[in-house]
Amino acid sequence: MLGKRVRQLRNLRGITRKTVAQESDVSERHLAQLEAGEGNVSIVLLRRIAAALHASLAELFAPEAEETAEKQVIRRFLERLPNHRLEDVLFRLMRDFSPGESARRKRIALIGLRGAGKSTLGSKLALELRVPFIELDGEIEKQTGMPLGEIFSLYGQSGYRAIEQRTLTKVLSEHESAVLSVGGGMVSEKETFDYLLAHCYTIWIKAQPEEHMSRVLEQGDFRAIAGNDQAMEDLRRILEAREPLYRQADMELDTSCSSVEESFSRLKTSLQANLL
Repeated sequence: MLGKRVRQLRNLRGITRKTVAQESDVSERHLAQLEAGEGNVSIVLLRRIAAALHASLAELFAPEAEETAEKQVIRRFLERLPNHRLEDVLFRLMRDFSPGESARRKRIALIGLRGAGKSTLGSKLALELRVPFIELDGEIEKQTGMPLGEIFSLYGQSGYRAIEQRTLTKVLSEHESAVLSVGGGMVSEKETFDYLLAHCYTIWIKAQPEEHMSRVLEQGDFRAIAGNDQAMEDLRRILEAREPLYRQADMELDTSCSSVEESFSRLKTSLQANLL
């Protein structure tokens, strides 16, 4: 039983017998005998072998439990994952499989940079689902009684982000079901973005940088290029820097080279497949 358990732990962790032998300072031959159930090993050596297997001594004597193939794959995946990624995995597991998951999925939040189609698709989706459509920037202006530009001038970036967080919390507490469109920079505020991910089913609406820019200009907003010859390059840098954050969303929708109706059709199809 002991030999089988040592072999099982080594295979689960994807560690070769040679590596275990080197790290525990036990000969490969002795380790092979142990795994075959023929070894006569001391507690001192077993403790070193357990350490090489990243296990406790008690785990070597744990009774064998039935484990499905799926659980074995998940276990091996987690064991090979870098420590700095475990927090993200834990967050996603708690978010997706917690008792409050059904409530979270009743609120859909669209994230991404301006020009991707959040407002257009969000308003159509809300109409289809018969729920309120809420643009968080508009709610912030309503709560403060000031346009966004004035809020930034008076309170700066940090002040605006604090107001954004308070407004998001208030909106979500007041709406059990809704479609939200949030500012593209929210993902840079970890606490606020984590709150959004935990309380809403999030969709990254994205497009190619050139389409982001052209759509904003079509809306008559020329601030992005005013006095800035590097506007397109700046946009590419922002997208590249934020992409790992946007990818934390539950779903992605690329609206590049697509009409509104084409994008909306794909959005509905993906939501039906993921939320039902």
